This record gives sequence, structure tokens and C-alpha cells, in this order.
Amino acid sequence: MNKSKVGVDKQKINPFLWFDSNAEEAANFYISVFNNTKITSINRYSEAGAHASGQQAGSVMTVAFHIEGYEFVAINGGPVFQINPSVSFFVNCHSVEEIDSLWAKLSKNGTVMMELDKYPFAEKYGWIQDPFGVSWQLIMQDREQKITPCLMFSGSQHLKAEEAILFYLSVFSGSEIVQIERYVAGQGPEGAVVHCKYTLNGQEFVAMDSHEYMPIDFNPAISMVVNCDTQDEIDHFWEKLSEGGDERAQQCGWLQDKYGLSWQIVPSNLSQFMSTPGKSEKAMSAILQMKKIDIKALQQATEQ
Repeated sequence: MNKSKVGVDKQKINPFLWFDSNAEEAANFYISVFNNTKITSINRYSEAGAHASGQQAGSVMTVAFHIEGYEFVAINGGPVFQINPSVSFFVNCHSVEEIDSLWAKLSKNGTVMMELDKYPFAEKYGWIQDPFGVSWQLIMQDREQKITPCLMFSGSQHLKAEEAILFYLSVFSGSEIVQIERYVAGQGPEGAVVHCKYTLNGQEFVAMDSHEYMPIDFNPAISMVVNCDTQDEIDHFWEKLSEGGDERAQQCGWLQDKYGLSWQIVPSNLSQFMSTPGKSEKAMSAILQMKKIDIKALQQATEQ
């Protein structure tokens, strides 16, 4: 198949990182570490959002930024959730100099999970948790999508990687398994997924079962934002991804699927509502009353 090509103009799914109070600091750190990066927008808490979250009105709520053409959003959400390695990000490096430079910057005051070294599966690879808790897997390989989210199925979801992959492929169009490797007897849980590359809506993802049980589960500290152009799209993704999930986690466009992974099903132009003077307060007040987002109701609320 053709290599995955992702540009910010067509990125359907964005990783969303939850921080206590240092989202802007973290975004600036990533801007300093990676090449071809920029902060694209900063939204601040309205009175309604501040009241609901316990944050200060006017303080930074979200920071959107690009790393190598891949869009992330970070939020100051308080100490409710903590990022863990169940979701990490592969960085596909094209030279020894590049991987060494990134490792040096990300590992400073970070935690090494796998040393940067030569492995049977890569000429050079390392897994690092940066000072903000976000995990990066640096690897020497030639792929056009520079940053690739990776889901590690452990804890209560151990050995469910393949089941989950097939479920996600059934939900998103433009999806397929690119490559899958399984454990053989003596290497790990036989038949489980060592490594699977797959696409959702043309974007590349990776999933794996942890080599052995680890007490780490997905949580809302890292969620995936699905940008929808129509209400039909919102209805589709909400219905499919929420099936069998935790209903208690359904609010403000957020849901938690049956594997514990959190998603945000939102209108593609949500940031316009949230950043437009005179509309942001009304938009936030309306969203706080919703579970699944209703685009028409949101528009009506902001026009009053």
C-alpha cells in the first residue's frame, strides 16, 4: 500500500493531552525539542468553563500545536487524570543524528523505559517518558507520517489489542491493517499482538499487547479527538464508539469506549466557537449541558 500521508489540513483524529496546570509549558517544551513545530492557538477559560473545572477565568485552557505537521491539543484540566505509558507516540527518525538529538532532549529529567540501543526489530530504538509524563518511542525507520500514536493494551485490557483494532477499523472509513506481528511460544503470550500498524481514516496508528501484565490502563489523560464536519458524523462516531463503554464518562462530547480509551467527538469548527469573542462563553455554557454535541443547538446558543 502507499505510505500514510498526514497533513494538518486533513487530520481527522488529534491526540489530546491532559495536564494539571502546565499545558503551555509542555507545548513550549515540545516546540523546543522537535523540528517543524508551532503553536497554532491558545484558548482561555470562560467564566462557565472556569466554574465547571475549578480553573481561573482567563487562564489558559487549551494549547493547540503542531509537531512535524501532526496536530496535538493540550489542556490545563487540573490534577484529576495523570498521563501514563498506555498511550505513547512513535517518532520515525531518518538519521542517527536526529534520533540522538531527540533522545538527549526528551530524556533530560525524564524516565527511560527502554534504553536507546540496537534491537532485533530496529537499528536504533528507545522508549522515553519525558518530564511531563508523555511517552515517546524513537525509532529509525523511513515512514512519511512522522508521529504515530501507539496504544498499549495492558491492565484490564491486556491481550485485547487485536479485538480493539478490528473494532476501530469497523468504525472509521479509510482503515486497514498494514502490518501485524504476533508473539510465538516462548517470547510472550502466544498469538497476542507484538506490534500492529494500522490506519484509521488514512492516519497511521500502532497497537500492541504488553509483553506481560502491567497495572496500567487507558484513562482520559490522553484522549483522541475526532473532528466531524456534520451532525451525521458526530452521531455515527458517538453511537459506534460509545457502544459498551462507560456511560458515566459521557459528557461535553467526551466518551470512553469499551476498551477504556477516551474519545472526544466534536465539530471540526469547535475552536471557532471557543475562541470567538462574545461566543465562547455561550458555547461553553451550551456544551456543559450536553453529552453528545448537537451542532444546531450549539449554533443557536451562540447566536442568542
